[in-house]
Amino acid sequence: MRWKEIIKRFKDEWVLIDVKKVDKDFTIKEGDVIAHSRSKEEIYNKLLKIKPKNFSIEYTGKIPEDLAVVLFYEGIQT
Repeated sequence: MRWKEIIKRFKDEWVLIDVKKVDKDFTIKEGDVIAHSRSKEEIYNKLLKIKPKNFSIEYTGKIPEDLAVVLFYEGIQT
């Protein structure tokens, strides 16, 4: 599903996306929605259960000004 379609279909929701295609700036262009909810906690819980490889969590509405985003990378364990 294209990003513009995801925004329309899941308006003002958090979405967990299996990313299929990004542009040169790593902006999502296409992906499969794994889960969606108005509650970000539900999305994080789903993420912890299924642990997808190429994923992104996005919000399809207006981002609140007081929202802080933290990114982390666990790395590959051998």
